[in-house]
Amino acid sequence: MKKLIIALSLLLTLGLVKTTVAQQIITIQQAIDNTLNNNLQIKKSSLSEELADVTLKQSKAALYPNLNADISQRMSWGRNNSGTSGIYENTQNYNFGPGVSASADLFNGFTKINQIKQNKILLEVGKASTEKLKNDLILQVIVSYLNILYNKDRLVAATQQLKVAQAQLVQQQELLNVGNKTLADIAETKSLVATAELDVTTAENALTISYLTLAQLMDIPSATRYDIQAPVLSVFNKPSTAYNPEDVYVEAVKVFPDLKLASLQTESAKKGIAIAKGYLYPRLSISGSYGTGYFYNYNYSTGFPNATFSNQIRNNVSKGLGMSLSIPIFNGLQARSGVKRANISLRQVQTDEQLAKNNLNKIIYQAVADLKAAASTYESTTKTFNARTEAFSVIEQRYNVGLVNSLDYSTSQTNRNKAEIDNIRAKYDFLFKSKVIDYYLGRQITF
Repeated sequence: MKKLIIALSLLLTLGLVKTTVAQQIITIQQAIDNTLNNNLQIKKSSLSEELADVTLKQSKAALYPNLNADISQRMSWGRNNSGTSGIYENTQNYNFGPGVSASADLFNGFTKINQIKQNKILLEVGKASTEKLKNDLILQVIVSYLNILYNKDRLVAATQQLKVAQAQLVQQQELLNVGNKTLADIAETKSLVATAELDVTTAENALTISYLTLAQLMDIPSATRYDIQAPVLSVFNKPSTAYNPEDVYVEAVKVFPDLKLASLQTESAKKGIAIAKGYLYPRLSISGSYGTGYFYNYNYSTGFPNATFSNQIRNNVSKGLGMSLSIPIFNGLQARSGVKRANISLRQVQTDEQLAKNNLNKIIYQAVADLKAAASTYESTTKTFNARTEAFSVIEQRYNVGLVNSLDYSTSQTNRNKAEIDNIRAKYDFLFKSKVIDYYLGRQITF
């Protein structure tokens, strides 16, 4: 009966684990694609790109002359001087005046030209910002993906340990029944089972949270059940560690979105100085107008009729052409202050660009060092795990024939389990560190 209970509890545990495993298998590339396609921050950044494109088109259109058409109408009544008799009379008048006007800048310090150039750069800044956001999300997906892999292996190890502990409890109970074990031994074994059950629960919770984290990154319903594809171990066992950090940095500078974004912001700031300086120069503009008018006086006598609409429109034509020159002399130091602010902004973004380069250099040197350290740690933990496994196998055999007490047995078992968890953690840390190098080199992340 006890064996049946233990078997059922183990099946229930495995069944619960199975229910957390989903129906759809998601690869690392699919996880990345889902994140990039669904993430709202990326969509928001894309909308900012569209706004930058509209701004660029508008700045180009600003080079063309302004052309406006206008129509005015006015009715008036009351006592007015007719202008001929000197007598104020009650009058009723109607005025109608259509016209067109145009104006264009002949010279404005090249502010519009430089604004177009800056807006082109700002459009590229928007694109680079989106790429940076995508790059950051990709790294988060990789971390979450590997956390799932680690927690899955951790759960397998914890489940196996529970199975061993439960089997050991059955054995201890049988030995107690024949008088070869004491109640203290049973109590110690039950403690091991309880500890193993807690480890399984902890591993299950960690796995559930890691699935939830990745689902949230992919922006899919949190209740979605899915599984991920584990890497091929033959590929994992031989990740390259032969990286020169300076070579990696030189390549990363060419492709890393953070540096591209910083460089574009510096170029935009330089154009900002040119725009600000443009307001120090005189502005020369030309304008022209063409219009006509129609006037109707309701009080005219039959001897002085109003001219017809067509005659007045034809005969009342007025034309105009003008040119204006505006020379800035003193405007509250606005123009010169604008130049100073633009120069300060340039120095700020240049500092940010250099900081980005310095940080990338430090991060890459650290990443290469971390990769080599992770490789060494993985080799060490693998050797330790193999040694602990062999030691536990010997202890278990001796324990089964009564040559080792329960304390030594449980200590050996704990050491073996700890070594396995450390080895699993080291394995995925090594895998992650190798993918970080690919990330900085702009390579596609695959397993």
